[in-house]
Amino acid sequence: MPRKIIIDTDPGQDDAVAILLALASPEDLDVIGITTVAGNVPLHLTSRNARVVCEVAGKLDVPVFAGCDAPLQRKLVTAEHVHGKTGLDGIELPDPKMPLREQHGVDFIIETLRREPSGTVTLCPIGPLTNIASAFLKAPDIRSRVREIVLMGGAYFEVGNITPAAEFNIYVDPEAADIVFKSGAQITVMSLDITHKALVTHARVSAFEALGTRVGRAVAGWTHFFERFDVTKYGSKGAPLHDPTVIAYLIQPELFSGRHINVEIERQGEFTCGMTVADWWRVSDRAPNAMWMGSIADDGFFDLLTERLARL
Repeated sequence: MPRKIIIDTDPGQDDAVAILLALASPEDLDVIGITTVAGNVPLHLTSRNARVVCEVAGKLDVPVFAGCDAPLQRKLVTAEHVHGKTGLDGIELPDPKMPLREQHGVDFIIETLRREPSGTVTLCPIGPLTNIASAFLKAPDIRSRVREIVLMGGAYFEVGNITPAAEFNIYVDPEAADIVFKSGAQITVMSLDITHKALVTHARVSAFEALGTRVGRAVAGWTHFFERFDVTKYGSKGAPLHDPTVIAYLIQPELFSGRHINVEIERQGEFTCGMTVADWWRVSDRAPNAMWMGSIADDGFFDLLTERLARL
């Protein structure tokens, strides 16, 4: 029985690859909806991009809902310097024909969790956590109905990528992240500690291109564009591929290992706002609230990605 998931996203090239991986894996994952949030680019673009990706995959029946256009309490910070002005720079794609659904993304999350049997729907946030926190604030009863939250966000050993201390998704809306991490839901975290071990090298981009399909060309174009910023920044052989790790974990959890630890969100630090304070060494007396992944079998991850994308 495929696991029911909602992908909450701010596409973003790496978000796009994550969505494609999920849509290519129907025996493992049932994507019952995609909700969009402001993050990498503003909401009107993330909502456009999510539908563009569905059309690239040929999956026009996936419902896409626009969610929150700004963080809970802060001014929106975006990342066009990484993802380009559209958020999906790297390949020219037409505007989507499939419509946005009229319902607000937060209401879709609430309605779905109330409708489906308790403990059957997994939330997959791969952008700022504004929509998830908003749903939990509006409908506290749904917190206990979530099967698991598998998210991309945070950093501990790899430190920050938008500030010296903070990873982008958490930094954009630390108040939302704080609500989610304190929700009592089962949480699994794919942080920069993982994604910086999963680099899109030239050989891996070539493998996407070699698929010879529209999807393969799109992914190669996106990852090549995305790569230029991180290679310059880190001096590495390729860019980290962040968001697909969430989907890969749901398909092949044995690719990952980590620890169940306490994670707190810093919301007030002058230099550390948005930091995920991960008690990896368990030196505090704070109760564990998240499974923090620390290692990834990167070859297996890219093998899975290439094999699944070849299906589309």
